[in-house]
Amino acid sequence: PRLLSQFFFADERVTRVVAEINGLDAELDPQQYLVLLNQLHLSQAQLLAVLERIMEECIPTQRHSRDYLVKFPEELMVDNLGNHMLFAAECLLAGTFLELEESDGAQLRPRARNLLCSLELVRTVLREQSLSQPNCYPESVRAVLIQFDRLFAEFELSYVSSLVAVKSPDEIYRQQEIIVLFCETVERALHLGYLTQEMIDGYEPLLMFTIPRLAIISGLLIYPEGPLSLERSPEEMSRVFSPFYNLLKKIRDLLRVLSAEELCLLERSLCTAE
Repeated sequence: PRLLSQFFFADERVTRVVAEINGLDAELDPQQYLVLLNQLHLSQAQLLAVLERIMEECIPTQRHSRDYLVKFPEELMVDNLGNHMLFAAECLLAGTFLELEESDGAQLRPRARNLLCSLELVRTVLREQSLSQPNCYPESVRAVLIQFDRLFAEFELSYVSSLVAVKSPDEIYRQQEIIVLFCETVERALHLGYLTQEMIDGYEPLLMFTIPRLAIISGLLIYPEGPLSLERSPEEMSRVFSPFYNLLKKIRDLLRVLSAEELCLLERSLCTAE
């Protein structure tokens, strides 16, 4: 159950697979090479998972900030992102730039080298600690972990920023505005009886359509200074809504001519229509 013991065996698996890959002629046996490469990715993922738990136990208050993750596109936020970063660093160090421009890859290569060197130092230090005193983390171990955590975060942010367009602070703020709008829409719909708490607690599938529809009306009429404010230019709106700027204007103009009773009838119908 001790994390350092788990790390020792996870590290042994990585070492064994690497040794098998180094002893194999990939050209003579390409299928076995692919099998071992897959085993390497799996064993590295296990190693990183244990290392993450060790850092949470050993340096919980000294972890490098990961606030930058909110800037990443949602499709990148997967469980194996850390393993992908490690693979990317290994490729960069080998001179393979994958999907990066050559100039970007050249700039990232020193960061990749520092990260991989730090990882090797972490592996060495933790192996020695697991064999000597597996129940404690001396200051020398903490220092190595803090350095690795910082280098990993810096490489992750730099690599992803070179690969895709990360969200700007303005875009993040606009997304937060949308979250607030949806929360206020739900609160208003509950108050007016359009929705029930039972529907929300039961994850009623119809809500996936109902809440966004009601949020558009709320954003255009009830909270006109929010994220759907048409006083902004399309470029100033969230990318969720900016492509529909002209359509939203037409919807707002139509909504403005409705009476209170007609608006209520419209909103109720949006809660039931498919």
